[in-house]
Amino acid sequence: MTIPPPSRQHEHRPARTGTVPNPSVTAPAPDKGDLGRLPWPLRRLTPGDREVLWLYLLTRVGIWTVAYCTRWLFADDGQSRHADEFFSSWQRWDWWHYLHIAQEGYFPDGQGPWTSEWDNREAFFPGFPLLLRAVHVIVPSWPAAGALISFVAGGVAVLALARIARLYLPQDEAGPRAALFFLLSPCAVFLAAGYTEALFLALALPAWLAAQRLNWPLAAVLTTLATTVRVSGLFLAAALAVHFLVTARTAAHWRRLPWLFLPALAPLLYSWYLHAHTGDWMAWKHAEERGWYRDFHAPWEAWANTWHAAFGHSQATGYALMSQAELLAMLVGVALCGVLLWRRRWPEAAYIGLSLWALGTSYWYTSIPRATLLWWPLWVGLAVWSLRRPLVKTAYLAVAAPLMTVVAVTFLSGRWAG
Repeated sequence: MTIPPPSRQHEHRPARTGTVPNPSVTAPAPDKGDLGRLPWPLRRLTPGDREVLWLYLLTRVGIWTVAYCTRWLFADDGQSRHADEFFSSWQRWDWWHYLHIAQEGYFPDGQGPWTSEWDNREAFFPGFPLLLRAVHVIVPSWPAAGALISFVAGGVAVLALARIARLYLPQDEAGPRAALFFLLSPCAVFLAAGYTEALFLALALPAWLAAQRLNWPLAAVLTTLATTVRVSGLFLAAALAVHFLVTARTAAHWRRLPWLFLPALAPLLYSWYLHAHTGDWMAWKHAEERGWYRDFHAPWEAWANTWHAAFGHSQATGYALMSQAELLAMLVGVALCGVLLWRRRWPEAAYIGLSLWALGTSYWYTSIPRATLLWWPLWVGLAVWSLRRPLVKTAYLAVAAPLMTVVAVTFLSGRWAG
């Protein structure tokens, strides 16, 4: 797949009859007096960027409103006359692993996989805990530090997503439409939690944007940082390699090839660190197998096991519902990968395909709905589709917004939500 460089996509051309012109291209430059009234960081943002940021802020208000109501409706003590603490709703599940790593490191007081009741924390990559520890130097509250990281990272991520959408479809509505679908997706609550999704996307999406502009050094550095946060960074690195191959045209292009090996450095260093403490180069993978049943199974076995958990009455209703969501998310991912292959979007198909393989070959599916947040081709594709068929936007919002509220309340009240 060859994507024209931005200079060709955004060159000044007269609008053709029947098309929607792009104000960022054809409109006159904003008055300097208007720009002068904006804070300095906002002066570099286009009107479309500012629209996306306003949308991001409004959805943050919505998420935190749901969190406030959840604290009052679902207090830990059903007879309590007082709501739980402000950040209590956000301290759930994986957050405790990140917090313990940030506070104590990976192997405190000689503990590790060889001790009983070990929490398998080495399954979690060090990027987020290290940043959490650094921010905690300034922000005394650990959960507030985690929320701040996700808030800032989420803003960066949604801006990058909007700009990627405009590369694929240079229309005014493309960026905000992709951001809208993304921010109102069923699992959007995890972008506000002290989890890794927002931070990963704040690195991965600008990396992909840099790759589209053939800035391979910047793309490689950002992808390397993304691999410190989630193993999904390796899937991004593979997608970059495919994009490099399909866009290679000149000798100068090929001289950038060594940059593509840089993202392997972070997982190699982390594996070396774990080996030094455990004697196991793949300790993070074995921790996932012990704690989350992520040992290898054939894809059809994983589907069958998840189907049984969803409909076989072997799990409590809450877990069964989440298993149903896992199955649906897998179907969405397979359909997305098929569309990308059909459209010959080889790099994006490689990223989605590797993600599905990793998620779909465990004992049963775990966290696939959350992983949809990382599938930026899904949100861009929905934006493109909805601009061609306006009914898509209405149908999506009518279904996704209620689901987002249900998943948010489920997570914030301490129930499993993927």
